Order: sequence, then C-alpha cells, then structure tokens
Amino acid sequence: LVGYRNYADDVAKLFVDKSCEVGIDVFRVFDALNDFRNFQTVVERIKANGKHFQGTICYSLTERRMGGDVFNLDYYRNKAKEIEDMGADTICLKDMAGIMAPFDIAKIITVLKKEIKIPIQLHTHYTSGMASMIYLEAIKAGVDIIDTCLAPFALRTSQPAIEPIVATLYETTRDPGFDLSLLLELGDYIETIAPKYRDYLAKHKMAVIDTGVLAHQVPGGMLSNLVNQLKEAKALDRLPEVFKEVAVTRKELGTPPLVTPTSQIVGVQAVLNVLFGRYKMVTNEVKDMVYGLYGKTPTPVDPEVRKQVLKGYKRGETPVTGRAADFLDPELDKAREKLGDLAKDDYDLLIGTIYPSTGEQFLKWKYGLEEKPPEVMPKTLEDIRKEDEAMAAAIEQICSTIQ
Repeated sequence: LVGYRNYADDVAKLFVDKSCEVGIDVFRVFDALNDFRNFQTVVERIKANGKHFQGTICYSLTERRMGGDVFNLDYYRNKAKEIEDMGADTICLKDMAGIMAPFDIAKIITVLKKEIKIPIQLHTHYTSGMASMIYLEAIKAGVDIIDTCLAPFALRTSQPAIEPIVATLYETTRDPGFDLSLLLELGDYIETIAPKYRDYLAKHKMAVIDTGVLAHQVPGGMLSNLVNQLKEAKALDRLPEVFKEVAVTRKELGTPPLVTPTSQIVGVQAVLNVLFGRYKMVTNEVKDMVYGLYGKTPTPVDPEVRKQVLKGYKRGETPVTGRAADFLDPELDKAREKLGDLAKDDYDLLIGTIYPSTGEQFLKWKYGLEEKPPEVMPKTLEDIRKEDEAMAAAIEQICSTIQ
C-alpha cells in the first residue's frame, strides 16, 4: 500500500474501500517486484467500487541500456499483456530513477501501441537529466499520457516541467491544448508558497541533476534516504561506497527494481553492509523479502546470501514461492485491539495499522492527547521571513566586523 512491507488482504481491501469513499477515482497499482499476483486483492476492490485500475510496470535495468537476460523488450511486452489481461483500464510504465534511454522508450512504446489496446501512461523523473528527451521520444512514438509538474517543483528528482513541453508541442499533431499563460500564472503562484518547502531540496551537490544515477540507478526518494542515513551516522563521505554496494546488494537479493519499498530495503542494507560489514546486520525487511513475503524476485537470490540472511529466521529457512499475502495473517482485529479508543473510525485504524509507531503517535496528536513538538510543525511563510531576516542580519554583522 503506502508502507515498506506487504500487507494482509484485510488491510488492502479496507485501504481501497476507504480511499474510494474519500474520492480517489484512479488507482495506480504497482508492485516493486513486478509480481502481479500481489495486485489481485486490490484490483478486485477497485473494480467492485467502479474505479479506474491503472496497472503499473516498474522500469528497471541490469545493463546501461535496455537488454540482457532480465529487463529486455520482451519483458516489458509480456508484463504489459499480463496487466491488460487483468482488466486494467490503463497501463503506466514507471521509471522511478529516470534511467530510461530515450531511444529505448521509443522502442517500447512503439511495440506496446501495436499490441496493447488500452492507453499507455509514462512516468519518469528528471534525476539523470534525460526525462524531457524521454518524453519527447515517447510522444513521437505515440504514448497517450505523460506525468509532469509545474516549473517551481520540477527537475531535480521530480518530473519535467510542463511549460516547455506544452510550448514544444504547440501547433503539432500532439498539441495537448493547454493554455500556456494559465500555466505560467499557476507557476507564479507556486513560487510564492514554495519557500516553505526549501528545506526539502536536495542540496548536497551543486548540480540539479545526478548523472551518477546512470551508473548506480538509485532513484530520488532512495537517494535522499541514503543521504539522511549517512548524515545521522556522520558518514556522508562514504556515499560513493554505498552507491557501489547498492549494485552488489541488489544483485544478491534477486535484482529487484529499485522502487518503494524494495529501493529502501536494498538501500538500508547497503548502508549497513558498508558501515558494519557485509550482512553482519540484516534488517527484518531483507529477511522477509528473501523468504518470499514480497513476491518473486526477477532473478534468484544468491544462495550464500539467502543461507546467511535466513539463518534462524522466525518463519523458517526455506523460502516460499506462492502469492505473498497467502502467508500473512489478518491484521485489522489485532490492530483494533492494540489501538483501542485511539482509533475512532476505519481511517484511524488504517493509519495505526500501516504505520504502527508513527501512526499511533499521529493519532495522539490528532486527538490532543499529546502536544506536537516544535520540530514536527510545518514551516509557515512567516517562519521563512524570520529566517531570512535573521540570516541577513547575521551577514550584515559579519561584514561590519570585517570592515
């Protein structure tokens, strides 16, 4: 759903039903391993609620370009057909790291438009700097929908800006018909509120793109987590080692696409391997994934790593091969009992179930049982103004001292 583990069927069903209830119409459903057996439960509820099921293929590579034994053209063709056969309304090809080569996506879209009857949507990130070229080649090949955003929140690890794309396609056969002046007006408005979020900008390097992703294939969300973990360990200087370790750890764990949650699972383990020695410390999530609780990995897990990781594992040392949720016990009754009066409705129940610790803390804040500490309060524009004034005053004082 929206966490870092697989959830029992009762949680997945309630999540979809409640999402529909509050107005979600389109569900982009993806599985980190592209094991579509994990779709089954939520797809049934999406269809039962009369909503739009968008089946997603997570794009990944083992080579610098599309190809090799795993993530080749046939892989994406077959996955798309599998999704269409499940009754999807649309297909999304999700490139979470921005590592598609423009000419490769042109090949994929050309093939899918010939063989797939439902619309195709493309999602990529600007991380590597290739995203606008990716979109242009996909548009020329006939893609139906692309994901963009307004300029103030574009580029870096976000999506390409919509404004240049609209200008590029103006008066062509693929002109989307958007009013550029209105988009510019919206961008100006966003600029007035964007300073509230400036602390979240990736500022660990000068460049607004990370060309290293073309080699290490680490997507933006995973990159920020790696940086934060190393900062906390006062080991940010070891980031290059972690990038190399990510590639090795990923291969050993079955070559999962690096998307939530497998990106975080592989990333955290890679950090632990660098800081403490290879597999000296192993997260519970890695144990679960190697055991099979996330589904089938694209390639087999390294036998020696599997043996080391599953030694003494509570569920056993022989991995399972069936649908992951079939091995999970229902969760809602236990969560309801644990949360007690803190869960006033099904929405609270889901929050407490999906996020056992942070969710429970949130509910205590929500109902005034505990006061929010200042560090978790969102910044306001007034806070930003005061920060800027304090910084300006400090600079002025330093300059006057130097003089």
